[in-house]
Amino acid sequence: MSLATDPRPPLPGWVLDAYNILCDHLTGQDHGESQHHVLAIPRDEAIEVLLSTDEIDLEPGDADHALTRLIDRGYLYEVDSELRVTQPPEDL
Repeated sequence: MSLATDPRPPLPGWVLDAYNILCDHLTGQDHGESQHHVLAIPRDEAIEVLLSTDEIDLEPGDADHALTRLIDRGYLYEVDSELRVTQPPEDL
């Protein structure tokens, strides 16, 4: 998602790993309103997902930092303490 013209350094790999874990978690759930393809998760639940995975080892502060970085870079956006994926995966 990072544009070639973005002067900021790329996100660290572990932050992108956190994003992929969240997307995998969201796409693996039955959302009932799947015709809208809104991938959303409460922030607290997103932190729990990141802390419970075996794919990366994060402390609570690290998980929160990863979410903040993903929001700052436009991978996620927040609405009423719910995180939503800005650009859902193509295969939904």
